[in-house]
Amino acid sequence: MLFIRKYNEGQPMPQPDWERTIDFLATHLQSFGDPPEQIAAAMRYALSMDDSPGGFVLTAHHEDDLVGAVVLNRTGMAGYIPENILVYIAVHQKARGRGWGKQLMQAAIREAQGGIALHVEPDNPAVGLYKSLGFTHKYLEMRHPGHAVR
Repeated sequence: MLFIRKYNEGQPMPQPDWERTIDFLATHLQSFGDPPEQIAAAMRYALSMDDSPGGFVLTAHHEDDLVGAVVLNRTGMAGYIPENILVYIAVHQKARGRGWGKQLMQAAIREAQGGIALHVEPDNPAVGLYKSLGFTHKYLEMRHPGHAVR
C-alpha cells in the first residue's frame, strides 16, 4: 500500500523530511536529475518559502520507506502557458515497476490546479507513463544559455 503526503505553503515540510526528500531526489533521479542545491531551490519555490507562486511537494511512502517524490511548481502564467510545471518526479530504483510512479503522477494531476507542463528527455523511460496519462508533446523546447550575471 502506498501512502502519499502533500506539503505546500499551508502544510510545511519538517526539516528531517526536507533533507530526506532532497537526498532522495538527488539519488533517484539519476542521470535525469540536478544537484541538491537546485532541487532545494525548486522545493523552496513549491513550498512558497521565497516570493513565489508556490506549488507542492508529494512524498510517497511504503511502510516506513520513502519510495517516491514529486515537486510541482505553479508558473503564475495561467492563460498562456500551463499553470503548473512538474519539476521532479522519482521513484526508488528498487521500487520501480510496481505502478507507484503512476500513482504518484495521478496524485500530482489531482492536486494540481490547472494544466501541467513537464520537460522529459526523449530517452527517459517515463515518456510512456506520461503519454498513458494524457500528456502530449506539443512543442520542441529550445534554450539559450543566457548571459552571466555581473
